[in-house]
Amino acid sequence: MAKEIAHYWQHPALPGVDLLRAHYVRHSFGKHTHDGYVLASVTSGVEAFHYRGELEVVPAGSVALVEPDRVHTGHAGVPDGWSYSVLYPGIDQVVEVAEEVGALPGAPGFGNAVVHDDELSRLVLQTHRAAEQNQVLAASTFLRLALGVAVRRHSSQLLGPGRSVDGRGTASAARDLLMARLDAPPTLEELAAAVDARPFPLLRAFREAYGLPPHAWLTQQRVRTAQVLLGAGTPPAEVAVTVGFVDQAHLTRHFRRIVGVPPGAYARARKNVQETID
Repeated sequence: MAKEIAHYWQHPALPGVDLLRAHYVRHSFGKHTHDGYVLASVTSGVEAFHYRGELEVVPAGSVALVEPDRVHTGHAGVPDGWSYSVLYPGIDQVVEVAEEVGALPGAPGFGNAVVHDDELSRLVLQTHRAAEQNQVLAASTFLRLALGVAVRRHSSQLLGPGRSVDGRGTASAARDLLMARLDAPPTLEELAAAVDARPFPLLRAFREAYGLPPHAWLTQQRVRTAQVLLGAGTPPAEVAVTVGFVDQAHLTRHFRRIVGVPPGAYARARKNVQETID
């Protein structure tokens, strides 16, 4: 019998949102409700739960969507249980996102309690991963995108065009702020407020201007700055902290993905070039 684990927590970058990552086998949830929404991405096994008079089955790769104050249960759908990552956003957060993507006023409802949506599942997992790595801009962005996808694709509400902003100047101001706070960036909501925009319109404007969303641009800029520091002889562990990565392992992962080699190899190559010149 696999060991059951559960980690229930909050992160300062995601105020009002609870997070749960768990693997359950024998555990079952009795009838209960939540005062906010539930987005649960099942990563292995199968979860089953009673909801709105039906037995819902959530296989790996699917997302369960539960509305506020709806009675439901939860238990394993197969003998080996299930693993999942869950977001519990508040009603106000979902309503705010719904407004930005053009939904009619009011708290959104979901026609289907279980959806097969690879992007939504990935965004829930990315929110968890970024929060665990203390990447506040990425965590708040992935959360917002997850809620946006849930509302746009799966809400029973009618949608309009959503809000827009005067893009280029807003995106430029956001980029300058991120550059000035490379090691301690704001959340997406703080960034939007600083440039007098709303989060979703800012995301669209930034991507249109620079080809990347703010959190991805920030990672790229951190790696570029790391290249300069490594070339000047700064040790990789110090570089990681200076540019805002949690530790050297996270620097290495992003550095290799963008540059193609680990920071140590890059530093050695730069040193060899400099010694040849000298």
